[in-house]
Amino acid sequence: MTGIRHQASGVRGWGALVGAVALFALAGCASAPKPSVRVEAPGIKTDKPTAASTRPGGYYQDDGPGENTPPNLEAIPDAEPRAEPLHKFANRPYTVLGQTYTPEVSGKSYQARGVASWYGKKFHGQRTSSGETYDMYAMTAAHPTLPIPSYVRVTNPKTGKAVIVRVNDRGPFHADRLIDLSFTAAHKLGIVGVGSGLVEVESIDPASWTPAPAIVAPSEDKPQRVASAEGAGYWLQLGAFSVQANAEQLLAKLKLELGGLADALRIQTVDGLYRLRAGPFQTSIEANDAAVQLKRVTDIQPVFIR
Repeated sequence: MTGIRHQASGVRGWGALVGAVALFALAGCASAPKPSVRVEAPGIKTDKPTAASTRPGGYYQDDGPGENTPPNLEAIPDAEPRAEPLHKFANRPYTVLGQTYTPEVSGKSYQARGVASWYGKKFHGQRTSSGETYDMYAMTAAHPTLPIPSYVRVTNPKTGKAVIVRVNDRGPFHADRLIDLSFTAAHKLGIVGVGSGLVEVESIDPASWTPAPAIVAPSEDKPQRVASAEGAGYWLQLGAFSVQANAEQLLAKLKLELGGLADALRIQTVDGLYRLRAGPFQTSIEANDAAVQLKRVTDIQPVFIR
């Protein structure tokens, strides 16, 4: 079967979205089901594209948020890693636009840094490479070679926010992009408005995974309370990272922006994550005052820890 997905080779803010897309079948026997493969790449000869939409659909023409978006996307839970058999057909080698992709099914760990984009209502309800129906409000993603299905943690290094998504689709097939996220996953990471953003992707082994809350933006201006931190007093958490160097990078950035408050910043290792925190503050009033300053200067909403 065939289909067309329009996509631009890049986006700046809410910029123009153009491109041509062809739909290919995964390699397999003639009688086997053939999950669709999403293809997006420049250089395909095509008719002149129509004017691109300026809605926040990232790379995809005529795409964007749904008309009946749930009122609190932050409340949609992350995907919960669990052991699943690999899809029989979606993990075979396949060729798209002259390039052959070989899905990684050995189970080795994966870690990469690159640009994530997202796709929304234009593809809501369509078939993914796994044969499942795409739900833009679920916590899913598309990747060219990660196993289907598999689970990854995706982190926005600028804010420290992280989500867990289930990979059930193929794509993006574009040299400057690493992963395509569902609308909700992109929203929770804060990249919906700009269409794309730098992320860190890390595979999760369901056998060794233990539930841990992802860092999300609280729905209110007041800091959110979570589990206690090391040491007495009140703490403000600004981000949590699986890679220490990323925590140190944000620490260095904030020290240049925060002036005297920078002396309160430190990295603590808790539950296998490197957590950037400010504190300790002797009273909740001091902590709240610091949280207001942090939000104003860095646009990061701290998480209140006692």
